[in-house]
Amino acid sequence: MLLTGRYAAAEKVILVCDNRNTHTFGAFYEAFDPATARSLVRRLEIRHTPKHGSWLNVAECELSAMARQCVHGRRFGTLDELRAETTAWQVHTNDRQRGVEWQFRIDDARVKLKSLYPKLGL
Repeated sequence: MLLTGRYAAAEKVILVCDNRNTHTFGAFYEAFDPATARSLVRRLEIRHTPKHGSWLNVAECELSAMARQCVHGRRFGTLDELRAETTAWQVHTNDRQRGVEWQFRIDDARVKLKSLYPKLGL
């Protein structure tokens, strides 16, 4: 676990995640004994991405596409072979420069997500 390994010395860790119902402090209490969960939760700050148009959604879509197009149903003999295949897929995908077609217009977002936009004292 990263909190007890790589980030063991960190006083606080900010965890960025989407709005799934499993991404809560309560999940720690389901996975660990109460004392362990409490010690982990005290060091965490959860920041949720917006529900609509989240960069995390784009990342999840790309990972899903890579899994389907590049690695699904295949076996790789070494980690280097896997890296070579996924790197080739990444280069090919980036060369095509696909964009994300958001279904949310900026004006709609400003109304629907007004709580996320800063209030300017004009």
